[in-house]
Amino acid sequence: MADLPRGFRVRLADDAHRCDDGRTLFGGSSGRLVHLRPAALRRIDDAGVLAVEDPTSARVARMLLDRGLAHPWWNGSRPATCGDVTVVVPVLDRPDALDRLLGGLPGTTVVVVDDGSTDPASIVEVCRRHAARYVRHPERRGPAAARNTGLRTATSPVVAFVDSDVVLDVRSLAALRRHLEDPGVALVAPRVLGLDDGRGVLARYEAARSSLDLGASPARVHPHGRVSYVPSAVLLARRDALGAGFDESLEVAEDVDLVWRVARDHDVRYDPSVVVRHEHRTTTRAWLSRKAFYGTGAALLAARHGEAVSPAVLAPWSAVAVAALLAQQRWSIPVAVAASAVAEVTLARRLRGSDHPHRAAVAVLGVALHATLTQTTALVVRHHWPLTAALLPFSRRARRVALAAAVVDGVLDHRRVRPDLDVARYTALRRAEDLAYGAGLWAGCLRARSPRALLPVLRHRPARTPIPSERSQS
Repeated sequence: MADLPRGFRVRLADDAHRCDDGRTLFGGSSGRLVHLRPAALRRIDDAGVLAVEDPTSARVARMLLDRGLAHPWWNGSRPATCGDVTVVVPVLDRPDALDRLLGGLPGTTVVVVDDGSTDPASIVEVCRRHAARYVRHPERRGPAAARNTGLRTATSPVVAFVDSDVVLDVRSLAALRRHLEDPGVALVAPRVLGLDDGRGVLARYEAARSSLDLGASPARVHPHGRVSYVPSAVLLARRDALGAGFDESLEVAEDVDLVWRVARDHDVRYDPSVVVRHEHRTTTRAWLSRKAFYGTGAALLAARHGEAVSPAVLAPWSAVAVAALLAQQRWSIPVAVAASAVAEVTLARRLRGSDHPHRAAVAVLGVALHATLTQTTALVVRHHWPLTAALLPFSRRARRVALAAAVVDGVLDHRRVRPDLDVARYTALRRAEDLAYGAGLWAGCLRARSPRALLPVLRHRPARTPIPSERSQS
């Protein structure tokens, strides 16, 4: 990975937990744990900020970024520009939305790819008014092909793919561009929120819980990370890192496929400090259809990326603990406690560099167990709900698990996102979304004749990663 430039700054992630007077970090978007040696610790100030000033600080910053324990941090310290960015906009009709988008990008190089609109003259007129280049597909070929046409048309080193139903301005585009100051970053995406119109129950739900909204915390994007993908509503990329671009055989999940291919060799970042607005679907039929459509993409991704699309990644000890609790037997709690205790003792032995290895191990395993319970809940009410439904008439235990998962998840998520909806309607819509997505997921797996997208995986995570001392750099 190329070195970070001098003056580049990173800040410890809000979910990076610190113990041993700051020497031990764990959590972050990847769940990793590191021990900071004195030379590394001295370079992090009281606010958790590290500036790249020498080879050691550059190496420490890179390792923290790679492990999701820190994120780039500017705080207004660097001017942002986007003079080397070409914006590629795929469009199918919707001239009014296109006009709204281009109105926020004055002075920007824009290529509009018309993917077979029924009224191309209206698209041409919008492009003429905003000095955008117009390219047309005589027949509809899909959004992936339209983006690829724009990619081949662009000559700038940086390309931003922006959907026509997005509201974006030059300042936001420039804020995304600054991530490419890190030579290891090839792709970056902003937070995508709905248009702030506040109309209707679905509009208010989508404003709080859209599939395009990946949350308020920045992240390094990779499969099974806290943020495992970013949508193509807005994607800014180094052109030479994209290869042939999007897979044109995919009508769904082509953005996730591209992100995961790029992430094999480069960093992909999610920056929620940059917010764009998107015109969400807010009629019931269109909303449910879109959720089901998203679900069908999982099987296609599984065929290309294998375990990357698995709905859950579980450590063996946590899988045993949760399975025991789900069984609801007299032995359930003792077995769960025993599995957790074995894991704690094993991890504490590997954390001998910590001042309090057992305390650190308990904290790490607590985070892991919370993640496992969250994933299990999603399996019950989202990914595997057809299996859950099949068990309900025959098993009182299954009914208890399903009811608890459905209600507790809705209540806790309502408390977390604080939507402009009461908890009952919010929970009902969340369950409807899960049913639609799960139905699409199973339909896609049946069509592909493969269950790979439904199968959890068991995986051991590395316990710790020491960051070298200054002496090892010389």
